[in-house]
Order: sequence, then C-alpha cells, then structure tokens
Amino acid sequence: MRIAYLECFSGISGDMFLGALLDAGVPLEVFTRTVEALGVDARLEISRVDRSGISATKLDVIAAGEKELPREEFWQGALSNQQSAISSQQSAVSNQQSAISPATPSPGAHAHSHAEEHERALSTQQSGLSPRHSTVEHSHNHGPSSSDTHSHSHGHEHSHSEGESHSHSHEHSHSHEHSHEHSHDHQHEHGSKHKHSHRGLKEIRQIIQAAGISQRAKDRAIKIFEALGAAEAKVHNTDIEKIHFHEVGAIDAIVDIVCASVGAEALGVDEWVCSPLNVGGGTVVCAHGAFPIPAPATLELLKDAPVYSGEIQKELVTPTGAAIVSVLASRFSHFPAMKTEKTGYGAGTRNFKNSPNVLRLSIGETTTGFSEPGPPDRAAFARSGVEESPFPVEEITVLEANVDDMTPQVFGYVMEQALQNGALDAFGTPVQMKKSRPGMLLTVLCRTEDSQRLTKLILAETTTLGVRMRRESRAALTRRHVSVITKWGEVRIKLANLNGSISNYAPEYEDCRQIAKEQKVPLKTVMQEAIKVYLEKTNG
Repeated sequence: MRIAYLECFSGISGDMFLGALLDAGVPLEVFTRTVEALGVDARLEISRVDRSGISATKLDVIAAGEKELPREEFWQGALSNQQSAISSQQSAVSNQQSAISPATPSPGAHAHSHAEEHERALSTQQSGLSPRHSTVEHSHNHGPSSSDTHSHSHGHEHSHSEGESHSHSHEHSHSHEHSHEHSHDHQHEHGSKHKHSHRGLKEIRQIIQAAGISQRAKDRAIKIFEALGAAEAKVHNTDIEKIHFHEVGAIDAIVDIVCASVGAEALGVDEWVCSPLNVGGGTVVCAHGAFPIPAPATLELLKDAPVYSGEIQKELVTPTGAAIVSVLASRFSHFPAMKTEKTGYGAGTRNFKNSPNVLRLSIGETTTGFSEPGPPDRAAFARSGVEESPFPVEEITVLEANVDDMTPQVFGYVMEQALQNGALDAFGTPVQMKKSRPGMLLTVLCRTEDSQRLTKLILAETTTLGVRMRRESRAALTRRHVSVITKWGEVRIKLANLNGSISNYAPEYEDCRQIAKEQKVPLKTVMQEAIKVYLEKTNG
C-alpha cells in the first residue's frame, strides 16, 4: 500500500505543507492552475532556502500584493500601528476640547460634542477590536480645512450598520467632516496597505465549488474549512455558520487549504499517516489577546492527536496546519515500516538555531513481510506451506460481532462509521444464530493500533454484548493511482502491482459516480470510457 508520512517535529503550517508537497514531486503547475481556478487576488512565490543546514522548499502566498507573516509578527505590527493611531487621535481630541467651548443644549435635545464622539471611537478601538479579526471596521476620513473668517461650519455625521443614525451641526472655526462606516471588510496598515476580507463559511464554500478542480479536492478542502470553523465556533460558543473566519478567511488561507487538498490528491497515496506534533511553547498574540501555545482553535483541532512541546518557544502548529492534519491523517504513529521512494522538505518562515524548521514528507510502499512494529512475520505462511511470500505481508486485527436484534439501517450505518474511522474493510455475513434466529456477522478488518477505537465504536453503536478479536496476516498487492482525463472530467485509475507488473486496474467508483451524476451519463459508460482512455494512454 502506498502511504505518505508527515513528520511534524517542527510543527506544521499551510505553507510548510505545500512546500513539502512541491519538494516531494507535486508539479508547481498543479498549484498555479489551482490559484487561477480560485479567481482570487493571489500568486505563489517559490524559493529554495536553508533551515539549520537542511535544504527545503519555501512557498509563500502573495495575497493582494503582500506576503503573509507569522501570526505574532502580524499582530505586533498591527497593535503597534493601532497604538500610534490612538495616540494621534487622543492628541487631536485634547486639542479640540481646548478649542471648543461646550454649548448649552435645549431641553430634550440629543447633543454630542465632536470630542465626545472621538472619545467614543477611541474607546471602541481600545476595547480590543483588532484589524484582522474584528467583524467591524472603523474607517476614518478627515478633511480639515482652515479659513481666515470666523464663520465656518462643522458637519459631523455617524451612520451605523445597526440602523441608528444621527447628525449634528456646530458653528465654530474650521470645516471638518468626520464619518464612521461599519462593514465586514476593513483596511489597516502593517508595513503596507492590505485589505483583508472576512468571509463566512457559506461564501468560502461557494468560492471552492466554483473552482475548476476535481470534486474530491473540493470536498476535502471544504471539510478542512468546516473543521476549522467548528473549532472556532466551539471556542467562541457560537454557531459555525455565524463564524466570520479571522485570518482563516483571508485569501492566503483559502489558497493554502485548497492547494493542500489538490496537492494531496495529486500524490495518489492510499493513506496519510502523521507523527506526534510539536506544537511549540510560550504565548502567541492574536485578535483576543495573548494565549498560551497551542492557541485555543489549534488545541481543539488536535484533541485526538498526540502532541508535545519542545524547546522552541514559538507557535509551531498553526490552526490551518492543524485543520489539514485533522482531516488528512487517518492515524498517528511513529515512522511506519515502509520502503521510501520520495522525501520532501517544506520550510517554515523562521530559521531556528540548531533546529531545522521544516516539515518532512516521506512517500513509499508498506514494506514486504513486515508487521508494524516488529520483525518480519512469516509464521502464517509457514503454517500454510508457503516457504516465502512474494507478496507484501502485513499483520491486521479482525473484529467480529454477531447481532440478531438490530435493524438493517443501523447495521449499514455502523459499517460506514467503521470505514470512516480507519477500518481497512467492513462487511456483513448472514448467519443462523441460537434459537434458530437469523442474524448478521459483522466483520471489521483494521490495523492493530486502530483495534481499540473500532471495538469501542462497535460496542457503542450496535446491540452486541461482546466483540471477538484476533490477529491475522494478510498478503496484499501494492497499489497506486494514476489519473486519466475523459470527455467528462478526470478519473483516477487504481493499479495493483504483482512482481513489478500491473496485474489489475480499475476506475475509482467515487470519481465515476460523481461524473455520472453531474453529467447525466450512465455510470457504466463513464467507467468504460475511463478504462478505454487508460489503455490508450498505456499502450501509446
């Protein structure tokens, strides 16, 4: 079986993952075409860098002409600029308070001084609304003018998205217009002008669905964003559809996540495995203040993953990186028994001393004759009279349970859940139970390290009172995927290899089903066309 292994000894971020994919052989054209298909204001910048002696690929997303920054660097610059703006406005308010004598309001009148309105605006800014995470924007346009005459007008108007509005006129020297507008797009300065759009999940889904990429890649990208949204919603105690993604909703994160999905598909591996993750340490400054690392959303995304904190006191796993791993990885493990074919290194932004800030991606086939962990297991084949197996052999766990009092709907649901939770296979066999009752034998094949989790699922979801388990060895042909382009779209072909030759080939059902559904073409026709194109491509 062809697997990809992620080593997150220095964490993971979206750009590190994309860099590792490129370094492992995914063509750059795959990413550039994806960015073009998204139709967003972005481009990619690729470079070769050194990280503590390790040569790695660095990928940067240039969104609206600006390169993304590590989160704490972004917020330090943003907060510094915000403080400068606040100090300047406080000085302006102080000068206005000295120059403007308070007017006596008439009974029942609704009057505010210009200074009071400035104080109110300053209070809003100081309350912690940040330039990138806030869903409210404050845009100030000042047009001061002076004149030698003593009769001038001052117009001061406020319009609010909440629906309330009021205006005031004052007679004093200087003409000055001041407006507040509230919207979900905002502009701020942190070295250069960069407009960050806050997008809800609905809009992000629309952007992804409209892109010219495979449906499988679209579904995975949306799933990553939904995982990210669910984590944010839980942290902020709100509904996922009400989440206005912070930096996640920015252009760079959309590019990171969609390219990650497309690139993962391009590798054509059967399984993604991830190491324990080094999350870093210390604190990180974000929209709502300083938080200990890992950040709340990151920790929520990694709640079922093995994590640890090393010597580096920086944020090493970003929310985007955590979301990619949570969706992509089927299991977490130390380096699996595999024959490595390719290795790629994706670089992070920082260059730590004596600690390579890279993500390593290894791609290869599970090793023939090895179970994980431990030495080669030949016992089963020796007992069967086979002296030496020419096939890849692996040890698996077989889980079984007999049920005779459960509805067919639940049985089907349990098999779906088992497969989604890492089972290698799941099936049912009709059996005759005691008291002559017809029943079903549920069988789940899984890796040994997944057996406890799947046993718990079977006991929780079915009516059985017990689960039998045993270890067996199985021989399995090595498999990989190639893609062909039919007249209706792209279809992956699964290839099985026996002694260096292709022994079996078949189009992926899900790809064909999706095309048949969208194009209104019979499923068998799509499958036949995919095989025809593959054979023509293979035979020249």
